[in-house]
Amino acid sequence: MSIDLKLSRFNRIYRPSDALEGKIIIKTQSSISHYGIRLTLKGSVNMQVRGGSAGVVESLYGVIKPIPILNRTIEVKPSGKIASGTTEIPFSVTLRQQGENLEKFYETFHGANISIQYLVTVDVTRGYLHKSLSTTMEFIVESDKADLLQRPIPPEMVIFYITQDTQRHSLLPELKSGGFRVMGKISSQCSLAGPISGELTVETSAVPIHSIDIQLFRVESILLGEKIATETSLIQTTQIADGDVCHNLTIPIYVILPRLLTCPTTFAGPFSIEFKVAIVISFQSELSQLHKKTDSGTPKLWLAMETLPLELVRTK
Repeated sequence: MSIDLKLSRFNRIYRPSDALEGKIIIKTQSSISHYGIRLTLKGSVNMQVRGGSAGVVESLYGVIKPIPILNRTIEVKPSGKIASGTTEIPFSVTLRQQGENLEKFYETFHGANISIQYLVTVDVTRGYLHKSLSTTMEFIVESDKADLLQRPIPPEMVIFYITQDTQRHSLLPELKSGGFRVMGKISSQCSLAGPISGELTVETSAVPIHSIDIQLFRVESILLGEKIATETSLIQTTQIADGDVCHNLTIPIYVILPRLLTCPTTFAGPFSIEFKVAIVISFQSELSQLHKKTDSGTPKLWLAMETLPLELVRTK
C-alpha cells in the first residue's frame, strides 16, 4: 500500500495566482476504508540564528518563530472506500485566495539561515486500528506576473580594477613587489532568468596565475529585537580561467544562477536576502599547495579578489 503525489507541472514552479493541480495516486492490493482524504498547503519563512554568526547573546534565540505565508486544508474526498489496484484522484487548489490575511508570497529560497518553502501534503485518515497514509512534496513559488518588471532589463555593469594596492589583506612578497593589474566589468544587477555576465583582462602580472574564479555569495540578515544578525555564505564557485592566461586577452564572464539557492533581492521587515559576487584570482605558489582544502573565499596570501554587491530581480 502506497500513496504518491504527481503535480501537473514537471518543474513544480507556480505563481501565487495559479492553481496547484495534480493527482493523488494510491496503490493498494485490497480495498480499504478511510475517514477522508485531505490536502494541506503550507508555506512559511523559516529562520534560525547560529551562534557562530550571531554571537553569544543572539544565539540564545535559536530557531525563530516562522512567518506563515500559506496554510490551508481542503477535503478532497469524504469518508469512503478505495478499491484495490491503482486509484488516481485529481485535485486543483488556487494558491492565493481572496480574504486571506497572511504574508506576501515570497519566492522559494533555500539559504543557510533563511528558508522560504512551500509544501503540499496528502493525508488519508484510517482510524486507530490502521496506519494512515501520508506524503509530502515541495513545490516552487515565483513572483506573480503582475509584480514583475514589464520588460527584461539589460544587465547593469560595474567596472572593477584588481591590483596589489586594492587588496586589504596581506599578499605574498613577490606579489606585493612585482605587482599585477586585472580590469574588467561585471553585472551589478541581473535577471534571475539570465546569467551573471561581464568580462575581464589580465594586463600585467609578475607571478603566473593559477586560476580565476567567480564566486556567488548570499547575505542573510535576521532582525532579533533591536539587533540584526547577518551571515555571508558561499553559494557556488565558477572557474572562468585555468592556468596562466595570456595578458591583454579579454576573458568572458558567464555564470548561470542556481534556482533554489537564489531569489530576488528581498528586504522584508524581519529579514533580508542579498547577494554579492566576487572575482577571485589565485596565483601560483608553493604555499597554496599546502592549503588545498581551505575556503578560497577567505583572503589568503596567494589570492587577490574584488567583491561587489549584486541585485537579483525577476522579470517577465
